[in-house]
Amino acid sequence: MPTFRIVLEYDGTEFQGWQVQRQGERTVQGALEAALLQVTGTAVAVVGAGRTDAGVHAEGQVASCRVETRLDPATLQRALNAVLPHDVAVQELSRVPDAFHARRDALGKLYVYRVWNAASRSPLRARTALWVPDHLDLAAMRQALGTLVGTHDFASFQAAGSKPGPTVRRLDRADLEADGGTLRVALEGSGFLRHMVRNVVGTLLEVGRGRRRADSMAALLAARDRTQAGATAPAHGLTLVRVRYGDFRPQSEGLAGKRVDGAEPYS
Repeated sequence: MPTFRIVLEYDGTEFQGWQVQRQGERTVQGALEAALLQVTGTAVAVVGAGRTDAGVHAEGQVASCRVETRLDPATLQRALNAVLPHDVAVQELSRVPDAFHARRDALGKLYVYRVWNAASRSPLRARTALWVPDHLDLAAMRQALGTLVGTHDFASFQAAGSKPGPTVRRLDRADLEADGGTLRVALEGSGFLRHMVRNVVGTLLEVGRGRRRADSMAALLAARDRTQAGATAPAHGLTLVRVRYGDFRPQSEGLAGKRVDGAEPYS
C-alpha cells in the first residue's frame, strides 16, 4: 500500500484534541480517519506528528498513513476535502517513501501563541487569540524569552500531574513579535512537554504585567517545579504552525528570532 503525507489545517475550537479518545468525542484524527474510510472504503490508522490538546489549532499539522487507493494524490486531496467537516482541511497531500512516519521523523515544531492586547475585545479574534486588555512590558517579555533558548530542563513548564519522564528539551528560537494589538509568541524546538508552550506564555504574561521579574526565568528553570511558574494560558490562543522534517524547512511567519548556535536556520 502506498504511504501518504497529509498536511492539515484546523480550527481546534470544537475538537477534543487530535487523538482519538472515547467513543463519541470529536477529534481531528477521528475526522480524518472517517473521511479516508468514506473516500477509499478502507479503515485507515492515521499517525499525527503531535497530539494537540482540545481547543488548540493547527496550520501545518502533519499526518501519515498507508492506504490502498487508485486515486492520485491531487484527486485524493480534493475527495477528502469534499467530505471533511468545515473546520478541518487538507492543505497538502503527497506520496512519500514507505518508511516515512509523521511522528518519529519529525525534527522540530513551530508553535505560535497569539494574544490580542487591546482595550476592547475582538470578536473576529476570539477563537484564535487570548484577549489581554492590560498594559504589557514587551521588552521585559522578550528578555525573559531569551533565557529559554538552548537546551534546558523544562520541568517547571510541564503540565501538572505529568507522568515521570525526561524533561530536557531544546528550544532553537523563542521570540515575540508585535503587530498593532496582535502579539505572537513563537517557540520552535526539537520537542515540547505537554502544556509547555501554554505554561511559558502564562509565565510571560506575568512578566509583562510586572508581577514577575524578567531575569527570574533562569531560577525558574533551575527550580524544576511546576508550582513556581505562571498559570497555563488558555488553549485557544495556541497554533501548531509547522512541523520540520529533513526534506524541508518550516516558514517562520516573519518572526526573526534568537536561535542556538549551529541550529538550522529557518526561512
